[in-house]
Amino acid sequence: MPSLDFDLEESHFRTFYAEQSAALETACAAFTAMVAAVVTQSGGVEIAKVEGRVKDVDECIRKFVRKYRPALEENNTPYEIQHYITDLVGVRVVCLYEDELEKIAAIVRGHFAVIDVTDKVTAVESTEASFGYKGLHLDLKLSHAERTQPEHAAYAQLPFELQVRTIIQDSWSVLDHRIKYKKSIPSELKRRINVLSALFELADREFRQIRDATAAELLQAPDETAEPLPDPATADNPQAPSKAQAPSSELNAFTFLKIATHFFKDFEFEPSKVDGFVDDIQAWSRGMTRARFNALMRETVGVVKRYKQHFEEQNPQASFNPYTVIRHCLYLSNKTAFRPALRNSARESFETWLQEQAEPKPQ
Repeated sequence: MPSLDFDLEESHFRTFYAEQSAALETACAAFTAMVAAVVTQSGGVEIAKVEGRVKDVDECIRKFVRKYRPALEENNTPYEIQHYITDLVGVRVVCLYEDELEKIAAIVRGHFAVIDVTDKVTAVESTEASFGYKGLHLDLKLSHAERTQPEHAAYAQLPFELQVRTIIQDSWSVLDHRIKYKKSIPSELKRRINVLSALFELADREFRQIRDATAAELLQAPDETAEPLPDPATADNPQAPSKAQAPSSELNAFTFLKIATHFFKDFEFEPSKVDGFVDDIQAWSRGMTRARFNALMRETVGVVKRYKQHFEEQNPQASFNPYTVIRHCLYLSNKTAFRPALRNSARESFETWLQEQAEPKPQ
C-alpha cells in the first residue's frame, strides 16, 4: 500500500528492484534489440550505436527524491516509488547528425506507443547555472500488437526511456557528468563550461553542414559520362577551338564517383575507400583527368567484363567487385603505368586470358 513513510517506501522499492533485477535485464536486452532492428532496417539514417542499461537502484531513489518526493509530501499524497521511475530501463540511439534526431523519433513513433516526449536538443540556456544539452528523450512502451505477443509477456506493460543523441551530444553528456559540484563552482567556471557547451553545439552543426556541402559538391561534379553537346562556337568554323577541348580537371573523389556509378549503378562506393583509391590512381599516373579516366573506362570495360565472367566461372568463391574491374581497366589501358594496380598473380591470369582471346582459333 502507498504511504508517506519515505524509509518504508525506499525499503519496499529496494526489495522490488532486487526481485525484478533479472526480469529488468531481460527486458532491457529485448527493448534494445527491437529498437536497433527498427532504426537500422528503416534506412535513411546513419546509426553509430544502440545500447541499453538498467538504471541503478540508488540513482532511481535519488531521482525520486529530487523530482517527486517534495511535492508528494507537501500535498500529503501517499506514493510507491516504482510508479514514478519510468526509465528503469533505458535505450540510447547515437546517430551522426543533429537533423537525424527527429527522423529517428518518427521511426520509433511508428513502432512503439509513445507516453511522453522531452526535447532537450536546444536546451543550452543563457543562465550561468545551465549546462549543455542532452538530445531527445521519449518515454515508450510496446505497441498494442507487440504487447499481445506471448514472447513479450514478461515485460509487456513495462515502459522504457529512449534517448536519441548525436555523437557530439553523447560525448558532451559523458564529460558533463564528470564535472563535480556544478551548483557551487565559481561563476567564471560556469561561464567557461557554457562556452564549451556552445562549442559542442557548433561542432554538431558544422558536421551537418559539411555533410550537406559534400553532397552538393558531388551533385555539381561535371558529368564526363554524358555525351558532349554540340559547341555553337564551332558549328560554322570547325577550326575554332571548342569548349569540349578545354583542359579537363584532375580526377578527384567527386568526379570519380560520378563516373564509377555510371558504370556500376548498383554498387555503393564507400567514401573512405574512394579517397584512397583515387590517391592510388594519381600515384600511378600523375595528372589523371576525369575525362581521361572516363575515356579509358569506356574503351576497356567491355573486355574486362568478359574477363570477369570467365574469372568467376573458374573461381566461384572469389570476389571480382567494381574496384577490381576498374583496376583491370586501368591496367589494360596502360600496362606500364598501371602495372601496380594488379598483383602479380592477377596480372598473369589476366594476361593469359588476353593471349587466349588473341590467338586465332583452329579451323
